[in-house]
Amino acid sequence: MHAFSSDTSPEAHEVYVRLLRKKTLGERVRMVARLNDAADTMALARLRRDYPDDTARQRRLRLQALKYGDELMKRVFGWDPSVEGR
Repeated sequence: MHAFSSDTSPEAHEVYVRLLRKKTLGERVRMVARLNDAADTMALARLRRDYPDDTARQRRLRLQALKYGDELMKRVFGWDPSVEGR
């Protein structure tokens, strides 16, 4: 088994994988949800800093653009991140 990071020893990686495998599906789903929430929180902090005058809608659109890309945002929402900003 290969470590997923160059700064993680193979032994530490094996312990991580063993502990992860013991988790139930629900626990793993909750872990992913918490990671997604944390990523959103960090992205929103940057968006608030970079676009302090945005409305809540503009901020949501910028966040979605970061997640789903320019093409989907243009097609579904008529929002072009390359024009509006990310």
